[in-house]
Amino acid sequence: MELELAELGEYLEQFDYPVDRDELAAACDDVEVELAEGERNLGGLLADAGADRFESADDAYTAVQNDLPREAVGEPYQSEGEG
Repeated sequence: MELELAELGEYLEQFDYPVDRDELAAACDDVEVELAEGERNLGGLLADAGADRFESADDAYTAVQNDLPREAVGEPYQSEGEG
């Protein structure tokens, strides 16, 4: 399964929280997240998170965002509103 980065938060809401990091990572192992510079496996991103468990979908989403390099989400220092 492939997801756009913008769809990630909504996707993570389907799981029951709190959830153990390893359990959520295993459940997301077949999901690839499309980034500006390629793809990353969601299970791998979650497995690398610093937290041992996630209290909510927002916690899991934040952990993934924190693990992504700036270049992964688009052009550095650019907002979508700049033209």
